Amino acid sequence: MTRNALPAAAIAALLAAAPAAARDIVVEAGANAQERLQAALIEAQPGDVVKIGAGRFDLTDGLSLDVDRVTVQGAGPDATILSFKGQLGAGEGLLVTSDDVVLRGFAVEDSRGDGIKSKGADRIVYKNIRVEWTGGPKATNGAYGVYPVESKWVLVDGVTVKGASDAGIYVGQSQQIVVRNSTVSQNVAGIEIENSRNADVYDNVATHNTGGILVFDLPSLPVMGGGEVRVFDNAVVDNDTPNFAPKGNIVASVPTGTGVLVMANDNVHVFNNAMSGNGTANVMIVSYRQPFDDKRYNPLPRGIVVEGNAQGRAGFAPAIPGGEQIAAALGGSLPPVLWDGTGDAAQIHVGGGVAVLSLGLALGAPPETAKPAPMTLDGAKPAPPPAVVLPAAMEAAAK
Repeated sequence: MTRNALPAAAIAALLAAAPAAARDIVVEAGANAQERLQAALIEAQPGDVVKIGAGRFDLTDGLSLDVDRVTVQGAGPDATILSFKGQLGAGEGLLVTSDDVVLRGFAVEDSRGDGIKSKGADRIVYKNIRVEWTGGPKATNGAYGVYPVESKWVLVDGVTVKGASDAGIYVGQSQQIVVRNSTVSQNVAGIEIENSRNADVYDNVATHNTGGILVFDLPSLPVMGGGEVRVFDNAVVDNDTPNFAPKGNIVASVPTGTGVLVMANDNVHVFNNAMSGNGTANVMIVSYRQPFDDKRYNPLPRGIVVEGNAQGRAGFAPAIPGGEQIAAALGGSLPPVLWDGTGDAAQIHVGGGVAVLSLGLALGAPPETAKPAPMTLDGAKPAPPPAVVLPAAMEAAAK
C-alpha cells in the first residue's frame, strides 16, 4: 500500500456513506397506478425526480410523500391527471410532509378531501398545478385545493383551482409566502391567507368565487398573529358564485359578491388591483364577530391600507342583512369599500377619495343593530410590509 493511501475498508465505508446520484423515477399511466405511484413516492431519495407520465391515473386512495428534496413532475396540468373520483377514503389527494419539495405540471381532480396538502413542509413550491372538482361548486367537494400549512417559505405559482368548498388556494399558519400568477374560480374563497405573516399575493385572477381574496386571523389556533400582507396587481372581478360552504364553516358567512376581505389582521396593504363586478363590495374590512375565549387574540382589523385600486362597479347586489334596503337608500348600490364599523377608524386608511360605507356595528353586535352611514377612512398609513424574497433555489425550481 502506498504512503497515505486509504485501506480498502475505509474506501468502501466512504462510498456507502456518499449520497446516491439523483434519479428520474418514471411512472406511466396504466394498470396498478395507485401502487406504482405510491411506491415511487416512498422509494424516492433526496434529489430524485418522480416523473409522472401523460395520461389519466385512476386512484382509489390518497398519496403521500415524506422525503426531503424530491420533485414530483408531470407532463402538464392538462396532460397528467390524477383522478380521485374513485377515492375510498375521505383524505386529501396528495399529502406532503417533507421539506424542499417541488410539485409541478400535473392535475388533481375530484379528491374526497383537500386536493394537495403540505404540512410542516418548508421551502415548498407549487408550480403549474391544477386542482379541480369537475362537477362544479358543491358542498360535498373537498375544502381546499392547494393547502400549505405550518410552513416557512411557500411559493404558489401558476396554479389553477376550481370548485373548493372552502378555499382554492389556502395558506395557513405560515410565513414568507408568495402566491402569484394563479387563477381561482368557482370556489367559496379564491385565495385565503390565514394566521400567517409576510405574504405577497400578486398577479392573480380571482373571478366567479363567492369571495375573491381573503386575509384573516382566527382564534385558538397553534399559530396566531397574522399580518404584514400585501395584496396587489390582482384582477378581482365578478365574484358572484353563491356561497356553497358546508354549514358551520367560517367561510360560510362570506357574502356572495365579496372582492377582497380583510378580517382581524395587522398591517395589510391592498393596492393596484383591478376590482369590479363584486355585488357586495370590492373591499370589505371587518372584525371577527363570533364569541371567543382566546386571550391572545385581537379580533379587530388594524393598520389596513386600501389605495390605488381601479374600483369598478360594486355593491349592486349586497348579500348582507338589509343590504337591499341600504342600497336603495343610497341610490341603488353600496360604495366599493365596506367597513363593519368595529374597531378604530384611525387604524384604517382608504385613499384616493374612494367611498366607504360603515355599518356602525359594535364588536359582537348582531347585524340588525347596524347603523349604516357613508364616511371616509383616512387613518394613519403604516409602513408597507417588505417584499417577500424567496430563496434562490425556490425561484430556480419555479422557472
